[in-house]
Amino acid sequence: MRRRLGPAALAIAGALALAGCGGSDSGDSGDGGSGKAELSAGSAYMPQPVSGDMAAGFLTVTNKGGAADELTSVTSDIAGQVTVHETVDGAMQEVKSLKIPAGGRLELKSGGDHLMFEQLKSKPKEGQTVSVELHFAHSGPMKVEMPVKPATYTPKTGH
Repeated sequence: MRRRLGPAALAIAGALALAGCGGSDSGDSGDGGSGKAELSAGSAYMPQPVSGDMAAGFLTVTNKGGAADELTSVTSDIAGQVTVHETVDGAMQEVKSLKIPAGGRLELKSGGDHLMFEQLKSKPKEGQTVSVELHFAHSGPMKVEMPVKPATYTPKTGH
């Protein structure tokens, strides 16, 4: 014998069925439901500059959050300006921002995307540390200490 469900029972059954159907826009993005970028920086360094007016900087920004972000600018007391560059087919060009994917990373490395410190106020020397502040499209600013390495330094890991 088959029983017919009343309207209230059908509504509850429908609600329970829909509750298990979360799409990617349900707020569950693998980051505890925050839907925000969770940024950290590591592997930062600056090769000792060979010229007195420019230097390069490298680091990795990791995003453990469920939303993408973008590195939009960098500031440092040692330079008149710090610009963000991408390298495409061996040619570098200044860009307004670099993307940091959700659950991914932005790697700034020698021969690739990088920071350019221009109009140096003093020439950083090996063993010193340069302070930089990273600015993002959606996250708050982040201070990073960047050790000055030999001009020929090549990192073993992290890049």
